[in-house]
Amino acid sequence: MKTVSSLLDPQWYERYKKISRLNIRSSIYDVTDRCNLRCKGCFFFSSGEHERAAEEKDIDKWHDFVEKEMDRGVNLAILIGGEPTLCMDRIEAFYKRLPTFCATNGLIKVPRDRFPDMMVGLSLWGDAEDEIALRGQDTFKITSANYGGDPHAYYLYTITPKQLGKTGKIIQKVQDIGLKVHMQLLSNDEDVNGFSWKPEELLDIRQEMDAMLDAYPNTVVSSKYYHEVITTGKMLGRTFGWSECPSVTILRDNRDPQPKRLTNFIRYASDLKTVHRCCTSETRDCSTCKDGAAHMSWVMVNKRAHIKTTKDLQNWIEVYEMFAKLYQFIPW
Repeated sequence: MKTVSSLLDPQWYERYKKISRLNIRSSIYDVTDRCNLRCKGCFFFSSGEHERAAEEKDIDKWHDFVEKEMDRGVNLAILIGGEPTLCMDRIEAFYKRLPTFCATNGLIKVPRDRFPDMMVGLSLWGDAEDEIALRGQDTFKITSANYGGDPHAYYLYTITPKQLGKTGKIIQKVQDIGLKVHMQLLSNDEDVNGFSWKPEELLDIRQEMDAMLDAYPNTVVSSKYYHEVITTGKMLGRTFGWSECPSVTILRDNRDPQPKRLTNFIRYASDLKTVHRCCTSETRDCSTCKDGAAHMSWVMVNKRAHIKTTKDLQNWIEVYEMFAKLYQFIPW
């Protein structure tokens, strides 16, 4: 019988032990339905999720809600929106109690005297040309000024097909301001012309992502196995999609048989009552979803399937470590 200890040498086994103790239990929360950008391809607005619930404006109810989430076992709050930084008091309700991650476009600077060590993920959709085409402005100019050198911030770089051959220039800019970067791929929810992936482009971007990891090992937070999974949609011969996704809200998960999934995962709307289907768009086609976190989680919940060969298990460890670094459970 193959076991973890039989497949790993002492160095890798020590890495495994560090992450095996974490027991991460995350859920996702829409802090607000409003945003100070309107990006083409934003799953939140393109699917109409911003209209599904009326924001809870009583801050005391946010505090009470977070207490109940802790009682439910949540130990990682992932805050999205809309734009969470429009509502600092709601962010604070989570941050005072839980390890908290805030996904933001970075146009508003999180005050570090109020949130000294909260991990912030800054969305970046490419170079200035792509950012202007998809988001209406070059956000890097502002976010780099707001967060340059911040040890608790990194760029969440959403790569589009138009970024082929350009990622090195962007990652160099991120390195120059002293931040880290994590890469994922655009799911073109609004079918913007020229931004949908072709099979040959996915092959090319996988090679480019691997090359970036080799060239910028201290800046890029990633793993080559993650690149393989997210560009192919395959893991150990299985195909990502509705029947496999681990990030489905448990209250709406009627799949039979149940796949391996995140424990008690829920994505709440901003009324603190309504729940969304999954971690991304209510209307997204799961067969074309390229969400980075969902694919990372897919690997993470399937540990047993990776206890086959030393390489498979090392791949699993690297993806788990990557997730833990991005959410500050272990150091960079």
